[in-house]
Amino acid sequence: MEITYVKSIKSLKQDASFSIHSDDLDNITWHDNNPTNITKQQILDEQTRLQAIEDVKPEAIAEQAKIDLKASAKTKLMAGEALTEDEANVMIGG
Repeated sequence: MEITYVKSIKSLKQDASFSIHSDDLDNITWHDNNPTNITKQQILDEQTRLQAIEDVKPEAIAEQAKIDLKASAKTKLMAGEALTEDEANVMIGG
């Protein structure tokens, strides 16, 4: 799962009141006047921190492994090579 700017801001200040236009950090409207002065860099740093945590969760690792198997299987199919059983299973949804 990709960590959003909204989740990052809420992690920094749970009760922050804001809106982000076009998913652009330069277009944040603070409805509470940003009383803790959250900066763009703090949001980016928090997003990086939260994403690192998310990326090591078992379900994220399993999903990435599945993506990698599909990519490997596609490459082999295009090259006329034999697939492993795991690659074949992931291609047919097994």
